[in-house]
Amino acid sequence: MKKLNLEKIKSKIIELRGQKVIIDSDVATLYGVKTRDINKAVKNNPDKFPDDYIFELNKAELEDLRCKFSTAKFSKTRVLPKSFTEKGLYMIATILKSPMATYTTIAIIETFAKIRELSRNINALTVVQDKQQKQNLLQKSGEIIRNLFNDNLSPSEKKTTIELNLAVLKVKHSIKKTKK
Repeated sequence: MKKLNLEKIKSKIIELRGQKVIIDSDVATLYGVKTRDINKAVKNNPDKFPDDYIFELNKAELEDLRCKFSTAKFSKTRVLPKSFTEKGLYMIATILKSPMATYTTIAIIETFAKIRELSRNINALTVVQDKQQKQNLLQKSGEIIRNLFNDNLSPSEKKTTIELNLAVLKVKHSIKKTKK
């Protein structure tokens, strides 16, 4: 199996109603099918998609997305898009039975897991007092960040620095890659 492109998945994840979700058209793109196929799968299997798995955007949310993402993606839609939570993405993967669906599901699971672990580490950093434990959490967080952005880092003699400046804490992780 080829290397997972976590950056591609991560770029599709947005936050709506306090949840990390992926819009139906992006799910379709990731799975290599048409949006109508995704929506048909949901319509044909309503018992597999409770409210915390999928929800339909309201008009205000759609307008907000149109403003944030000035692409034609949201301008042609005749129906309100659906958004899939992490659980909904797992469920749609059980319906779509193709190698592409399996491959994409693995990438989605990996991306959500890395984001969740990074979030836990950052939350832990605010309460941990032990310097060694804090250093270990910073190192783990740096590794997660590096893995999430790895596709954009090319080997060079220069040092690449990724810096997250959060309200409570500043995480700085430097990566030095050299050509082999």
